[in-house]
Amino acid sequence: MTLLFLSDADRAEWWRQELGRRVPGLDMRVWPETGAREDIEFALVWKPPKGELARYPNLKAIFSLGAGVDHLLVDPGLPAGVPICRVVDRALTAQMSEYVLLNVLRYHRQRPAYARQQAAREWRPLKLVQSSERRVGILGMGVLAQDAAAKLIALGFAVAGWSRSAKSIPGVESFHGPDGLAPFLARTEILVCLLPLTPDTEGILNAKTFARLPAGAALINAARGGHLVEEDLIPALDAGQLSAASLDVFRHEPLPAAHPFWGDERITVTPHVASITDPRSIADLVAENIRRARSGEPFLNVVDPARGY
Repeated sequence: MTLLFLSDADRAEWWRQELGRRVPGLDMRVWPETGAREDIEFALVWKPPKGELARYPNLKAIFSLGAGVDHLLVDPGLPAGVPICRVVDRALTAQMSEYVLLNVLRYHRQRPAYARQQAAREWRPLKLVQSSERRVGILGMGVLAQDAAAKLIALGFAVAGWSRSAKSIPGVESFHGPDGLAPFLARTEILVCLLPLTPDTEGILNAKTFARLPAGAALINAARGGHLVEEDLIPALDAGQLSAASLDVFRHEPLPAAHPFWGDERITVTPHVASITDPRSIADLVAENIRRARSGEPFLNVVDPARGY
């Protein structure tokens, strides 16, 4: 049983030790020292070079080192018919919900405005809006979004969700498809993006989208940097169409030091830390999927390449 490990961002020796504990006898090879390519049955990867995974004729499954798989699906040479498995982890889901709740509550309770008043030594209570009157909208209704929605609902927020296809989720006002996007945006005061990055969602956070929100809406993007048309954000803030934005992901990471987002007090920048996968959880999942391969059971968390998630 041979697994190829390919990542510039992760320590190979840690993975060798952890997977060795979970899968006795596993032969883990670290790219580019692959040995005989026909031996490789599994690949555990993050941002592999395009065309690389097609070089292994006996590949049974590809495991992503993160929750997202857009780094794989951009490869036109991805081997057809080989299952791709993503990470679904309770701790990762909980962290994302924490990030969403933190930022929704910041905007709901007008924390940026009070921070400006503190800097000006101004004592002026602002009008309080009840959570039941605060309309939060979540783009994407996958595992992460559904958990965040449930926790927002528990706090009393009016939550809506938009997804590619129709979904029925308790307590969530549901919109779907191209025709559902405009009415979804029209009722949303705090917009949260938790979409997978696909050709259909690339650049979805743009001037046209912002214009469909109520004036003064807030944006939270914890999905992928590719969702945001960056040059459209500051003009929307300047025009008052948006009041604030919390961004955890960017087209180019690390965010360049000269980027204008750093110096704009209306934009909160965090370094892709909204939800950090615990490597131990991935190791458990990889081990379980290898066990399933041995016993002929279906893999867990298989991605549909046609849908992009």
